[in-house]
Amino acid sequence: MRLHRTTLPIILFTALVAGQEAPRGGADRASLDPTCKPCDDFWRYANGGWLDKNPIPARYPSWGRMPVMREANQERLRAILEGAAQNPPTQRGSNERKIGDFYASCLDTAAIDAGGIQPLQAGLERVSAVRSVKDLAAALAEFQQVSMTGPFLLVGMQDLKNSKEVIANLAAGGLSLPDRDYYFKDDARSKQTREEFLKHVGKMFELLGEKPERASAAARTVMALETELAGATMTNVERRDPYARYHRMDLAGLAALAPDFDWKPLLGQFRLAESTPINVAEPEFMKKFNQQMTAVPLEDWKTWLRWRLLNGAAAHLSKPFVDQDFYFKGTILTGVKEQQPRWQTCTATIDSTMGEALGELFVRKHFPPEAKRRMSELVENLRATLREELETANWLTRETRKNAIGKLNAFVAKIGYPDRWRDYSGVNIERQSYFENVRAAGLHNRLYQLAKIGKPVDRNEWGMTPPTVNAYYSPVLNEIVFPAGMLQPPMFDMAADDAANYGAIGAVIGHEMGHGFDDQGSKFDAEGNLKNWWTPEDRQRFEERAGCVIDQFNNLDVGEGLRHNGKLVVGEGMGDLGGLTLAYRAYKRSLRGQREPPVIDGFTADQRFFLAFARVWGAQYRPEATRLQLNTNPHPLPRFRANGTLQNMPEFHRAFQCKPGDPMVRPPGQQCKLW
Repeated sequence: MRLHRTTLPIILFTALVAGQEAPRGGADRASLDPTCKPCDDFWRYANGGWLDKNPIPARYPSWGRMPVMREANQERLRAILEGAAQNPPTQRGSNERKIGDFYASCLDTAAIDAGGIQPLQAGLERVSAVRSVKDLAAALAEFQQVSMTGPFLLVGMQDLKNSKEVIANLAAGGLSLPDRDYYFKDDARSKQTREEFLKHVGKMFELLGEKPERASAAARTVMALETELAGATMTNVERRDPYARYHRMDLAGLAALAPDFDWKPLLGQFRLAESTPINVAEPEFMKKFNQQMTAVPLEDWKTWLRWRLLNGAAAHLSKPFVDQDFYFKGTILTGVKEQQPRWQTCTATIDSTMGEALGELFVRKHFPPEAKRRMSELVENLRATLREELETANWLTRETRKNAIGKLNAFVAKIGYPDRWRDYSGVNIERQSYFENVRAAGLHNRLYQLAKIGKPVDRNEWGMTPPTVNAYYSPVLNEIVFPAGMLQPPMFDMAADDAANYGAIGAVIGHEMGHGFDDQGSKFDAEGNLKNWWTPEDRQRFEERAGCVIDQFNNLDVGEGLRHNGKLVVGEGMGDLGGLTLAYRAYKRSLRGQREPPVIDGFTADQRFFLAFARVWGAQYRPEATRLQLNTNPHPLPRFRANGTLQNMPEFHRAFQCKPGDPMVRPPGQQCKLW
């Protein structure tokens, strides 16, 4: 999942993992690979049987063993949406009526295909009307209403150094390839991807009616302009440092960076006062953008704007555009050969645009109050366990320990769904016009987010929708968040034994808590402010522990000579290691001195705990999706999230009698440890 270049929630799971449900009490022996020794490759041992029987479906870039969850939730959402579409409530303005009409309009592919390019006509005409640099600036400002069309994105964000204040943020944008490095890498695959991108852009221009030669020339224009912008864009590792993204200034400061763009109309368009504080996430990018405003011929800018309008809308247009968009973004970038069924596309669209309207119905049907109560108990047990770990962390001085415990105590845990639901009364949805519905919902969300600027922080806000199979930590809010969609069997199962629940959802809870103390989160204090609360000596010791994780992932061979970028995945690696360690100790704490639970299916409770953890990461990727993950994603590949974490854990080694020299045991002097 690609993140905007501002401080946003840290994502734990990709949205591509799904599977089938395992037995609730035992170890699901049918899913094991008995030919693989647990001390050789525990990920394979725990998941090999299931993976062999469940190859990646043609419509997915990866397929996993996180049982039923995403697919099951989509089926639940489908039932809700089909019910709302087929039997619409008589109350026209109700949320249920709106999402039902939205869903029906998305399924009406005959009407969508008949519309062709017409939905984009007004935008294309606006581009054609550009006659000067001043006109270009005005068009770029207007297109901010459709989000990432232009070379930058204006959003609202909490001030990183004053988390109680919401200010404006200008983030770098304008790139159509997954990451800035895709424009520069010299390896054969990267060159091939760029060639495919040129073909893709050319074909899209042909669908607009351009002759092949002109379409090919337009594609080269797009590539040239974006390559210049990419050269001034921060790398994904550089963006991990919040200090590098913090440059608060006033309008005069912004105008000094980019004087050829008139910023006042942009602020005025969203009713923002000219005195609004602005964080410029990437000043060097803004300088480059300003240079390009006059250095790039006006016709090239217009060509690029037509492309960006088309690229952002293609998935919601007629079939030729959808097919071409899928071919590049799906087949070329991730290896997927087959598009998802239309109902899945429509469900995902509504979840992403009116997610709380849909989510309210989802939790009403599929998330009982008892699940929220039990989850709260787990969270508090892990919090108490981490507090004990911090209190006894002998590498921390008294001052840093006090600050760390203060931050932990201030954690806010959000479970299931918001306390107050979003108001969608301002969204106009019509059953006859899918594209207009997408635009209306998108504009409503843009204006809703921008309206937060200058207002008090609303702690009721969520960064994910309730049906989402994911979780996150927000450093500026100092909160951990677990949507109801994540809290489904077997990740969280009211009928499962504690060893399984602590190994699965317990590790997730610990992971998110750990993000408060990872390479990024550790730079924010208890109130969510970017502020150093470490002594210099403690910070140095912390960096050494983080360096161990970086070194481990830099040296894990993932095949074909590929490796993770340790500095990119260090936060998630620390989250996994700290989270699982914490979950294990919290599980032991939950026993309250009682005897160990009995053996089930031939496995001890400790063994079931680690099997439950490894099953979470039982997923396999297509080669193309593997490369995309390694190039762009701060999360390690699932196999190495499991094995890489367990290689550092003596508790795991004891549970499965692994010995020094086994592949699942890092040499004692190289084993990473956080607390």
